[in-house]
Amino acid sequence: MSTLDYRKGLHDLGQGCHAWLQPDGSWGWSNSGLITGSGTSLLVDTLFDLALTREMLDGFGPVVADHPLRTLVNTHSDPDHTFGNELIAARGVEIVASEAAAELMTQEAADAVTATKRMPGTLGDFARHVFGPFELEGITATGPDRTFTGEESVDVGGREVRLIQVGPAHTPGDALVHVPDARLLYAGDIVFVGGTPIAWAGPIERWVAALDLILDMDVTTVVPGHGPVSGKAEVAVMREYLVFVEAEARKRYDDGLDVDEAIATIELGRFADLPESGRLAQNVLNVYQQLDPGVARPDRLNVLTRIAALEGFPRATP
Repeated sequence: MSTLDYRKGLHDLGQGCHAWLQPDGSWGWSNSGLITGSGTSLLVDTLFDLALTREMLDGFGPVVADHPLRTLVNTHSDPDHTFGNELIAARGVEIVASEAAAELMTQEAADAVTATKRMPGTLGDFARHVFGPFELEGITATGPDRTFTGEESVDVGGREVRLIQVGPAHTPGDALVHVPDARLLYAGDIVFVGGTPIAWAGPIERWVAALDLILDMDVTTVVPGHGPVSGKAEVAVMREYLVFVEAEARKRYDDGLDVDEAIATIELGRFADLPESGRLAQNVLNVYQQLDPGVARPDRLNVLTRIAALEGFPRATP
């Protein structure tokens, strides 16, 4: 599948599968998918706010008219893949996610994300910069009606769709959505194309194992959580990034450097031009936490402040 056709909106991938892409794939600009069977369809993920989700549903409208939507699968718990869930629930569609993802899809978590845009200082400036295009106020967190662990098959109008839990990796509850008869995979945020992945959960070795699983699958088309529709070559590049960062962080840990020193001294080389390169801060922190359970585990807000500093948002003056 060519990576060149990265335009916003509906992409017909053939064999009853579709993607809804949102360039440029940076913070919040995620993808969704639609799988059709005989007289029905399954949606993969919603988007970061209600307006974008409505636009996506309208775009899928001509397809859904002949294949009524019966199921939504959330690949993980992050808000840019779940904040539109309330619109799907209102249609009486069953929502499915991994058990680990469901535990994080709470109103408290949703409100915390929304509140970042109102914060002062570095974090607020960064949140307003990256989340500015999204209307996050008034989101009602809407979790799944049904959960699973491990693997599960879903019948979509006579065709098998496989749900494969591979988290914790990017998040605790990551899952792949595999359409075997189309040789196609909706990877959620297990795959980023053209951007820097971020290991909120890890360990990175487990994420690499998930990518190895994809590389071993009989698939030719991969819809990433962010970025253009791609194939295994792009999956392999992302794997190389994670292996590189894990090795460089481990080397610095063994040399006695602390987390901040490790972050400051890693030269990303050929990965330096990837957008969102400041996510290195969380990726290095994740490696250190796996190597030493005593390493502090700051919340996402603290980590976002570190990322903001690396991406040109200096700490606010007291």
